Amino acid sequence: MRNKHILDMASLSPGEIKQILETAVRMKEISRRAIKKVPTLRGKTVVHFFYEPSTRTKSSFDIAAKRLSADSMSFSKATSSVVKGETLLDTIQNIEAMQPDIIVIRHSSAGAPHMLARMCQARVINAGDGMHAHPTQALLDMMTVREKKGHLQGLKLLIVGDIAHSRVARSNIVGFQKMGATVMLAGPPTMMPIGIEALGARVVDQLDEAIPEADIIMMLRVQKERQQRFLMPSEREYANVYGLDLKRLRKAKRDVLIMHPGPMNRGVEIAPEVADGPYSVILDQVTNGVAVRMALLYLVLGGK
Repeated sequence: MRNKHILDMASLSPGEIKQILETAVRMKEISRRAIKKVPTLRGKTVVHFFYEPSTRTKSSFDIAAKRLSADSMSFSKATSSVVKGETLLDTIQNIEAMQPDIIVIRHSSAGAPHMLARMCQARVINAGDGMHAHPTQALLDMMTVREKKGHLQGLKLLIVGDIAHSRVARSNIVGFQKMGATVMLAGPPTMMPIGIEALGARVVDQLDEAIPEADIIMMLRVQKERQQRFLMPSEREYANVYGLDLKRLRKAKRDVLIMHPGPMNRGVEIAPEVADGPYSVILDQVTNGVAVRMALLYLVLGGK
């Protein structure tokens, strides 16, 4: 890979995306073994630096590092010197002084991983920055679709929900289009960013009209923590207009895939029987998250 860092989907070429996905398929085999460990990154150090809460991303990066035999350490904002007034710049410089090989960072400010990459000799992987990008989530989503459909070219992805506050949506819009898919967006006008069409996605006014077209439906959580106030009259109304239940699902293709990056608000954006139903690949996304992150740790350190 020519990229030293994994910062966003825009900086990855279709060839690099393909290389990552194919490497992840091989890495997934390791997780199926009786002993889920290889010495590939023995002697390497991975630092997980999470300024925002995370379950799936943080855990899967930690498992990925351990399965490749890397030494890893994690710390959060609450356990770092940031709570004592230390700036992000000072924290970065102190981490760099410890000479890690890879720094995985999640931060509430868009662009924080890019600043880190400019300052560090270590490789940097963006685990989500503000509302900007979440490249590893997009990659595991693409891996899941490729695994189930056999390809990405020509597929139609429908992303539904709080698009305005979603770094997952932005990364998937860019990533899926690079691999030949088309992307549709649906959600409340109050949660649809102005000018999002510039990324190449098509905004649809009626969710029910878009569902029959979609090969993949990705439901997003309403991110109340990023909103000054809830941008719909109530959660019940949101569920009625934009939630995916069995009635809406009947309009979909017979081989549709249902995805969700998590965490889910069951009964709001997705009904429990849909989340746990036969079309759902939500847990496959979680499984593939470990494989993709193993592939990234391997590739950014020069793996072939």
